[in-house]
Formats: sequence, structure tokens, C-alpha cells
Amino acid sequence: MNNLLNPHQWVAAHADYLYNYAISRINDEEQAKDLVQETFLAALQKTNSFEGRSSERTWLTAILKNKIIDVYRKKSSGLRPAETVAAEQEQNEFFDQDTGHWLKEFGPKEIGIEDKDHIISREFEEILKKCLLKLPGLWKAVFTMKHIDEEPTDTICAELKVTPSNFWVIIHRAKLNLRACLQKNWI
Repeated sequence: MNNLLNPHQWVAAHADYLYNYAISRINDEEQAKDLVQETFLAALQKTNSFEGRSSERTWLTAILKNKIIDVYRKKSSGLRPAETVAAEQEQNEFFDQDTGHWLKEFGPKEIGIEDKDHIISREFEEILKKCLLKLPGLWKAVFTMKHIDEEPTDTICAELKVTPSNFWVIIHRAKLNLRACLQKNWI
């Protein structure tokens, strides 16, 4: 076993952190608990691969992150071919064909929730979680990976098996739906 790791302390030292990480991305308490347990089991099986280049918590979080991506993949098998064609055609409505930038009337806009009050911020996070639950699985996965996990677009496309043009249509649709939900429930 790797001398840099202390598996006997993992639950006490990291379980709460990993659970909070998972629940903020999955929004399912039982599944989040299961993912943390699966993370610990996978880590035990991979102790020899830990090289000590990161902290124990960072290593465990990376394993959990991969498990969450697997959940995203299972929840959405990507767009079906007919939906793919429709999404690519719809993209032309939102983006300038020459530059690839948003057309002015469809571009993202400020929605007035840039407040730094911590109580308001917690309330906002709860409403955002509820709004995220209303999104289709693929949209939620794309939005979460892009704006919560801050994954690069090419990684998201590869992991979720969507084309870059589909990615931009999905992220646009997700933002429009989240904006409408937040305006209805928050503002």
C-alpha cells in the first residue's frame, strides 16, 4: 500500500467534502452517498497508482469527478440523429455564420443576480438547484460541467459524445431555460 495515503482516515477526513461536491452536481442524496462510497472503493483499488503529486483529497475528488461524469453519460446518451440535424440547423439562428459569435438578439444578458449577500446567495443556490433539476439530463450535464466544474468545451464534447455545434445549442437552451426558471422563482 502507498505510504502517502491513509485510507483508515478517509471517511472522517473527506466524506463530508466529497458528499457536498457530489450533491452539488447530482442533486440526489442517495446517489451522492453511493458515489462517495464508490469513490472510496475505487481509491482503495488504485492506491498503488497514487504518486503523491496532489493531496489525498484532490486525488479522491478526481476519482469522484470521473464517477459523476459516468452518471452524466448514463443519464443522457447524447442527441439522437434527427435531433442532431435539428440542433445544427437551429444553431444557424443563434450564431453568426462567419465569426461563430452570438447574434446580438440571442446573446447572453445580465439577469440582475450579481448580489454578494451570503443569505441571498444561499437562497439563490437552492433555487438554481431546483431549476437545474427541471432540465433534461444532457442539458444539465453540459451546463454543470461547463459552469460549475469549469471543464473545457472539448472535454465536455468528448465525455458526453456531442459535437461542438450541439454543445453550443444545448448550452444556449439550458441557459434560456434556467434564466426563465430563475426569473419566475427568484427575481
